[in-house]
Amino acid sequence: MSQARHRLILRPGREASVLGRHPWIFSGAVETVESLPDAVDGEICDVLDARGRWLARGTLQKSSQIICRILTFRDEPIDAGFFGRRFEEALALRRQWIDVDRTDSYRLANAEADRLPGLIVDRYADCLVTQCLTSGMDRLLELWCDALEERFHPRVIVDRGDRGTRDAAVAGRRTAIRGTMPEGPVWIREEGLRFRVSLDLGQKTGFYLDQRENRLLVRSLAGGKRVLNGFAYTGGFGVAAGAGGAESVVQVESSAWALDEARVHWRENSLAPDSVEFVRDDLFRYLRGPCGPFDLIVLDPPPYAKDRASVDRAARAYKDLNLWGLRRLRPGGLLLSFSCSQHIGVDLFQKILFGAALDARASCQWIRRLGPAADHPVHLDHPQGEYLKGFLLRLIERDDSAPRGGRGDAGSAAAEDRGAADQSHEGLNRGAVAHRDDIDESEKPGQDDRHE
Repeated sequence: MSQARHRLILRPGREASVLGRHPWIFSGAVETVESLPDAVDGEICDVLDARGRWLARGTLQKSSQIICRILTFRDEPIDAGFFGRRFEEALALRRQWIDVDRTDSYRLANAEADRLPGLIVDRYADCLVTQCLTSGMDRLLELWCDALEERFHPRVIVDRGDRGTRDAAVAGRRTAIRGTMPEGPVWIREEGLRFRVSLDLGQKTGFYLDQRENRLLVRSLAGGKRVLNGFAYTGGFGVAAGAGGAESVVQVESSAWALDEARVHWRENSLAPDSVEFVRDDLFRYLRGPCGPFDLIVLDPPPYAKDRASVDRAARAYKDLNLWGLRRLRPGGLLLSFSCSQHIGVDLFQKILFGAALDARASCQWIRRLGPAADHPVHLDHPQGEYLKGFLLRLIERDDSAPRGGRGDAGSAAAEDRGAADQSHEGLNRGAVAHRDDIDESEKPGQDDRHE
């Protein structure tokens, strides 16, 4: 059992966010911290209001502006049983949405959304991969590992501390913390399709599980269509399109390793070898060259806005990307466009797409708003957990008779966008170190002041 070794006392009137069940406490809300003589950063702390009333229990991290991440608003011990109950609740949600006979890989625990701040757990067949993002959750590792082993009996638990870690104390770790690392990739099933995942390589924890439902959507839309899968990575969207009966699929990816994996996945799913083309190239350069037209385009780039300071440049890159995507689409064609930048909100992304359509002289319908699969929930009390957003657009018509750039000053704006995009996207494709969960914690305190 983990007992509280710190007492965090809030300033008068600063308990509203805790009473509202927000899982973070920022340092500016704290009056003082009382600690046992041998207590250290990352250990359990109790949260009290200015009158000494107990409010919550979490982990303390004095070195962070987010000084406390709350685990529970009940006066209960933080032990293996606590984590077991959290995992059972999380699993019950996944069972409602996932057909386990066709899909054996999904996100089991999504940090704050599943009331486990600082911990992500992904299931790949009989293996578990975690991202332990904070020193507080790292100090509780034995407890949550025991709970995972007791309930799921995994072959191995791998920690990918090299992906998305907010805390330098646990950054860079990439190892089996229980069991033995598999010698090769692990084969998984997703909606009846097969993919292989290297647990110690690649983006996120090995596979973009958050796009599962959007891949299924592409599969349902692809029949008889010419499909472009931009930023293909290991070819998930492309395989889904092929399985859905696409006439042809072009997979564009800058990473040689990822493109080789995409070839493996195409063959493994017994898809027609003459209906796919694998192109190793920068997608911006590819779109500006002689390609298309396509009936269905998927644009799923890496996060261009790593912090708030880079939002303007990222917005120009996203606009340029979608402008060229719309130019390569046939009238009546469909565009699935995504942003996984946490600092690019859904309203801003919608405006970016509007600007891209304006400069492309394209008339479009907004068919559907897209997001992550149901195993990646967002807690209503923690809107900062939202990151992946997308739109399904249909091109009605496009005026190609006017000079490139479109109305008014759009020509010079488009040229500026292209130059900015060349800088913005460089080194950020799937083969680079960028990934969706790269969120700059230093930006968080000013992000939603209602919690401070």
